[in-house]
Amino acid sequence: MDVALRAGVAVLERSIAYCLGSLAQAGPRHLTAPTPCAGWQLRDLLTHLIDSMTALQEAAETDRVALAAPAAGDERAGGATARDERAGDGAARDERAGDAAARHEPAGGELVGLARERAASLLGAWTHARGGAVWVGGTPATAPLIAGAGAIEVTVHGWDVARACGPGRPIPADLADELLDLAVVLIRPADRPGRFGRAVVPPADAPPGERLLSFLGRTPEGRD
Repeated sequence: MDVALRAGVAVLERSIAYCLGSLAQAGPRHLTAPTPCAGWQLRDLLTHLIDSMTALQEAAETDRVALAAPAAGDERAGGATARDERAGDGAARDERAGDAAARHEPAGGELVGLARERAASLLGAWTHARGGAVWVGGTPATAPLIAGAGAIEVTVHGWDVARACGPGRPIPADLADELLDLAVVLIRPADRPGRFGRAVVPPADAPPGERLLSFLGRTPEGRD
């Protein structure tokens, strides 16, 4: 494993650890709680997170990510970094609801456990990743870039999970600093609104976690 890929896997590992800490707070009673993703309850967010982690695992294992993402529980893996289904996208949510009705998806309590299992499997897959180009649809991307994009996805949704379950968990400063550097490079104007909300201007004294969330279109806890 080359240096760049090792760095990408290292930040993904820290992101997964943070997300697992948030998932430890989640239980069946939280599944109908609202989340920072507009219009989504925690069960919707967990299903999306499972899909995303499944896609990222596929990227590590097969060097390919499909453009269309399936529902959680579907054995096919979708493309977390190139999907049309996005938090905050009403049309995508409506389409997803119809798809979910046509297939078996994990029951409430199972969703939390499955999310934890997928997080562990994801880390194992990237630890053994080959490091060649990853094809997203018909477009090649580097493995470190995909790992970095995955780290952003897993971290921000880990924060979303914690916010749905209680007062939230701050993103560690060193992790947030590294992810913000990645996000500035990876997130393009065309991604807003859609995959991400419009950036929010953080206070001058905002800690790294709040600056990251603001850039990703989240309103950090305690800020209007």
